Amino acid sequence: MQMEFYCDLYVSECWQKKKARIIRKLRANRVQPQVYVVALSQGSQNQLEFFSGILLRQHVFAHADLFVVGIADGYDEALAMVRDITEEVYTVTGKTDLRKYILERQEQYVKAGQ
Repeated sequence: MQMEFYCDLYVSECWQKKKARIIRKLRANRVQPQVYVVALSQGSQNQLEFFSGILLRQHVFAHADLFVVGIADGYDEALAMVRDITEEVYTVTGKTDLRKYILERQEQYVKAGQ
């Protein structure tokens, strides 16, 4: 599985200090039952979707490319994170096109780094 991480990655407050270790484990496809990954949706019907760390180990994800927007501590935190992201995007843009906002910010970040 290929994972790209958002430049302004959302992380549950309790995991701020463990962020780097969690990312390393995600990249290594190690089991992290409490970790939920919030990612841009693979389909055009939805904008964001989230998966448990256990689900990511399924063979269905073996060749998936995920653009990770957030890392949440459990299901409830993942729901709250999606809500918070939506509220932030709406506050900044007046719209709820999460995908466009996130990808534009990522593009700006990449351009600034070059």
